[in-house]
Amino acid sequence: MAAARPRNEGDRKQWGRGVKSVSEAYAELRRFCEERDALGFGVVKLESIRTDDFLLPEGTLEMYDRAISMAMRVSTDVLATIGNRPNRLYEHHYRQVNFALDRLGLGLANEIKRQGFRALPIAASQLVDWDNQRGHVSHKRIAVGAGLGWLGRNNLVVTPEHGAQVRLVTVLTDLPLPPDSPLRQGCGECRECIAACPAGAIKETAAEFDHMRCFELLKEFQKKRYVSQYICGICVRACAGQRGGCS
Repeated sequence: MAAARPRNEGDRKQWGRGVKSVSEAYAELRRFCEERDALGFGVVKLESIRTDDFLLPEGTLEMYDRAISMAMRVSTDVLATIGNRPNRLYEHHYRQVNFALDRLGLGLANEIKRQGFRALPIAASQLVDWDNQRGHVSHKRIAVGAGLGWLGRNNLVVTPEHGAQVRLVTVLTDLPLPPDSPLRQGCGECRECIAACPAGAIKETAAEFDHMRCFELLKEFQKKRYVSQYICGICVRACAGQRGGCS
């Protein structure tokens, strides 16, 4: 059976809870997320970003034409406990932020469904391709397209106010929300992450980021039982955004 196509922007008859326009729906959903500790919210049309490498079941993307990206803060107090290696405090916090994001994505998807539209929450951190360390979608690519930040030298989404000290989650939908514009910003003269990276994986541009050098060190951290999963946090700690003094 052929997948149903997304509704067009003129279809309003199934909208619930008194929402009369896409701008009103956008404001309501953004408010919903901010009330649940999201510090970033943005929308991107899927046709405007690369999606051919997304690892979703066949036909899934045909049902959606928008992606909503949301961000939550990583605790600066937890990051401050990281020295030259990750620790169990950071690992637990990392998992809890991901759990909170998953709950946020589920709640937002339910709100969208109440409006009569489709919504598919994508796990904040779930590997489906272990060899290449990839999930169902690129949360980073979606967040950049939705205007939450830019891809920094550290190969992470860097937000203006909080740097790379955020985690991301995505909800796919056919609700025709107005898309946000990508930011016209970058890391500028800041190279804190380059100096901080113990693997030497971070270069001048995100395109030069050495994934294998990074991953090899993550495996070493896990092998030595500093943490039980492939995480680090050192470059995250170093990238604090404007609030941390970076330009």
